[in-house]
Amino acid sequence: MEATQTPNPLSFETVWAALMEDRERIKELRQVMNESFDRSERERKETERYLKEIFDRSEREREKNSAEFNKRLGEYINLFGEVTEYEMSPKMREKFAGFGLDFPKTTRNVSIRDNINGIFFEIDAMLENGNTAMLVEIKTELTVERIKKHIIRLEKMRKYADLHGDKRAFLGAVAGVVVTDNEREYALDQGFYLIEPAGQDLNITPPNNKPKEW
Repeated sequence: MEATQTPNPLSFETVWAALMEDRERIKELRQVMNESFDRSERERKETERYLKEIFDRSEREREKNSAEFNKRLGEYINLFGEVTEYEMSPKMREKFAGFGLDFPKTTRNVSIRDNINGIFFEIDAMLENGNTAMLVEIKTELTVERIKKHIIRLEKMRKYADLHGDKRAFLGAVAGVVVTDNEREYALDQGFYLIEPAGQDLNITPPNNKPKEW
């Protein structure tokens, strides 16, 4: 009886066929991986582009809203300052009378324009009598810088008055809705009267020492 020959599993043909099959599988796997990578890269770039568009749009909206907010805030502060000035002016004469200062005349928004001598300044409110005039600077928020500018304003007033034969004494007052302790003490140390709203009324604090005259 003739013996049956069993195929050699490690023959050249068998090994070669297995290698070819593995190579095709590796090729297919690489193709799948490359396609997956390309798709992931496209999705990543698309996500970045989308997020950038959202960020840019948000920045534009933020800048627009910020500009609009600042504009409205400025308009509100200006309007509030005008209302404050309007409400304070009629009450100041009465309050200053309590300090022995009688001012029968009050003028708002005084503008000095002396082109010949080069003197220019504006006064929010000016209270006057025959011997004395009170120059009042009215601001929503009182700052040291504004107090310093009021000193310069009074110096200009003195110079202008001397040039025009006005021998009256000039006093200074500053008024503010928002006043910190620092600004309050600074104003009083400069010889100014300090005017602050108190509910529906006004409160006037005299200078720490004798009121300064210009």
